[in-house]
Amino acid sequence: MGNVFGRNSQPSRVTDQDKAILQLKQQRDKLKQYQKKITFQVDKERLLAKQLLKDGKKEKALVLLKKKRHQDQLLEKTDTQISNLEHMVQDIEFLQIEMNVIEGLRVGNECLKSMQQLMSIEEVEKILDETQEAVEYQRQIDELLAGSLTQEDEDAVLAEFEAISQEDDVALPEIPNEPIPHVPKSAELERERKEAKSKPNREMLAA
Repeated sequence: MGNVFGRNSQPSRVTDQDKAILQLKQQRDKLKQYQKKITFQVDKERLLAKQLLKDGKKEKALVLLKKKRHQDQLLEKTDTQISNLEHMVQDIEFLQIEMNVIEGLRVGNECLKSMQQLMSIEEVEKILDETQEAVEYQRQIDELLAGSLTQEDEDAVLAEFEAISQEDDVALPEIPNEPIPHVPKSAELERERKEAKSKPNREMLAA
């Protein structure tokens, strides 16, 4: 049948630290139960000693009070032991947290190193340069599409402006101040007719 009824064994996730914490907590719980038991007995014997005093039985009352005193000391020791166990549990749990943090840092450092090996400083600088060139190229395209002048064009315009400013003044023709005589529309039409009639005659003479 082989391993038909068996189960695949998997590694346990319970560590030695977990086992130690569990044992410490079990011991703490046992001490707390013992503490409750002693506390109940102390309260009971105190009431009994008080009753014996009322009955006039002082010696028995003293014996019970001495026993109660011994049990009070046991309670104090129990408190100290419980406190020590709780501190031990807290220390182990905090140490587990620190170990997990350190392990996380170790894995993170290894991941960073492997990623850094995939790309060198030279490759990063090359990518940055190419990115800057692409951004500059796109800016020039945007300026051309928007119809704005580049810095080079602005410098050329300023240079031309300076050159014109340094040239000698050029005398421009004066604009006549006399008004242009108004020609009636009928006279214009008559002149166009005469020109149209005389045009064939001129062409025949020229031929």
